[in-house]
Amino acid sequence: MSTTSEFQFDDMQALIRYGHGKLRESCFLLLNIIDVDATKQWLKTAPVSNAEQTQTGPETVLQIAFSVHGLRVLGVNELVINDFSDEFIIGMSGDESRSRRLGDVGSNAPELWEWGSDAARVPHVILLLYAKSDRIESWRKTIVDDQFLKAFQILRQLPTNDIVDREPFGFKDGISQPRIDWQQQQTTDQHQRERYSNLLAAGEVVLGYPNEYGLYTERPLINPQQDSHAAELPDAEDNPGLKDFARNGSYLVIRQLAQDVPGFWQYLDKTSNSESEREQLAAAMVGRERDGTPLVAKTTDPIPGIATTDPVNHFTYDFDLKGNHCPIGSHVRRANPRTGDLPSRSTGRLSRLLKKIGFKIKPHEDLVASTRFHRLLRRGRAYGSTLAPDHAIKPDAEVAERGLQFICLSANILRQFEFVQNAWMMNSHFNGLQLESDPLLGNRQPLKSGQATDCFSRPDPNGPTRISCQLPQFISVRGGGYFFVPGLRTIKYISALPGDGSHQQ
Repeated sequence: MSTTSEFQFDDMQALIRYGHGKLRESCFLLLNIIDVDATKQWLKTAPVSNAEQTQTGPETVLQIAFSVHGLRVLGVNELVINDFSDEFIIGMSGDESRSRRLGDVGSNAPELWEWGSDAARVPHVILLLYAKSDRIESWRKTIVDDQFLKAFQILRQLPTNDIVDREPFGFKDGISQPRIDWQQQQTTDQHQRERYSNLLAAGEVVLGYPNEYGLYTERPLINPQQDSHAAELPDAEDNPGLKDFARNGSYLVIRQLAQDVPGFWQYLDKTSNSESEREQLAAAMVGRERDGTPLVAKTTDPIPGIATTDPVNHFTYDFDLKGNHCPIGSHVRRANPRTGDLPSRSTGRLSRLLKKIGFKIKPHEDLVASTRFHRLLRRGRAYGSTLAPDHAIKPDAEVAERGLQFICLSANILRQFEFVQNAWMMNSHFNGLQLESDPLLGNRQPLKSGQATDCFSRPDPNGPTRISCQLPQFISVRGGGYFFVPGLRTIKYISALPGDGSHQQ
């Protein structure tokens, strides 16, 4: 059995392994490169934190990621760039079709974003700074020195709050995260796991390692005989003789999501007859109660990667297939349907075989793929002032910028982030539903047929389905982009490139 020593944590940025939850303060800077030589000099000594484990943990952390534009400005050869994924190269706002699939239409359309709306407004670099309480300003000043300002133009500092366990709507957040299988305890053979697991192959997040298919995600590989600068890069594990530009790296997706907290709670209050009913509807939309309690019972079956002592996460939807307890369309159920390689609980060898080859599939078992191929590692932070529900329902509730700097890491933007966003979050026909998208993230845009998508249904085993309609849009996109989080040796490689980018691969 493999051990953690096979993973090069000293070459991996810490954000891939840790969420930096103990570093309560953060500062996210969007940068453009204004002097290539100065940037490369700064990169040579930049205190980028790696993923090695320490006894006490760091006081401060710096992490860095580059857009495709940033890599080009720094002279990364176009042949290398061409081996990145199309999604990264084209960008989050790079074509109309992608915007439509992501739900970035109407008031979410890129042309209305504050940043990232087109190639000219996608930053070259995103710099993520973290620090313990009362340390972030001094840490920022340490990093943003004269050499830094010679290299970069600060386009924007994204708002962030001190870390809290509640997102702006008031629900406990950060509860369910996949656990990366650093010990490689679990098989990655295709379709060998019938049950949901919270363990995730490292290659689903970290480039250069096997993913849940047992394969290596395509990425830039360099022949060192054709590029002398590549000698110090990691070896490509799946292609001996080549150097791996992306090994120990990941793709970073960021979306600035503004949350209309008064609008959310005032809608719930208007459509409810009591405070208790308002809380029930809110919990149904989210898929959890405000304290994080799931709406389905804890399962007695083991779930790899989740301790049985974790009551808020040790559950599946196997015994709630119709959504009588947790509505099928709720936010957390869409984000993580907790399915195995079979659509639902199956008993008997013949039953499993029939389902694997496509027979005897019930209507509610149709559109949800195995979760393990579509997990995301979230690393976001909330921003804006806190507004409790009791105050949010008042007509004079404070209107302010509140929301989430949504950040996730993955090795395959299309199969992970874009699939979840398109097929699960924005899809008005998710898992057999009709004419409703995610109750929180949905943009409420009608279909081409003109049919509305502003409803939310709650099945009731004792009566007709309860349907809430005319949901306002509660969350709006303010900006976003796709970035590459390189390994530390790749950062060193970039810092040593010729200024004109003329080296040959």
